[in-house]
Amino acid sequence: MANWQQTVLGEGMAAFRTMPAFSKGGRERYGITPDTRARFEQCLSESAQPDLPLPSRAARTYLDILFFHPFEDGNARAAMLAVAFVLAREGWVIDQVHPLQTTRWADDAEGAADLAMLLGILINAAQRRPSHGRQS
Repeated sequence: MANWQQTVLGEGMAAFRTMPAFSKGGRERYGITPDTRARFEQCLSESAQPDLPLPSRAARTYLDILFFHPFEDGNARAAMLAVAFVLAREGWVIDQVHPLQTTRWADDAEGAADLAMLLGILINAAQRRPSHGRQS
């Protein structure tokens, strides 16, 4: 992910943050503890669990990135890239991302379920279009 951040932001090193982070004009604070990075990596590894539906894994990945806020800048972009990666890893592509680009809250369980449902709808819609959907 750090390499993605470097490319997207056009800057040098994009390492995991070492200080508390803030977003939404300082209204949200993301603390940091000695095990924050390890917990983040554990959460991301769960995106490959085959026993969970793909839309749920993609939604969880997106929300984990927003919740942990691993970088000083560009976390929403990193979350979108990670969703694309989780889907592409299993051969799926969505051709609409605009519906995903809305404010999300880490403590909103219903919103997380809605995001997974929305991803399922976008996957199914892309599948029905001749030039998109599952990639071989």
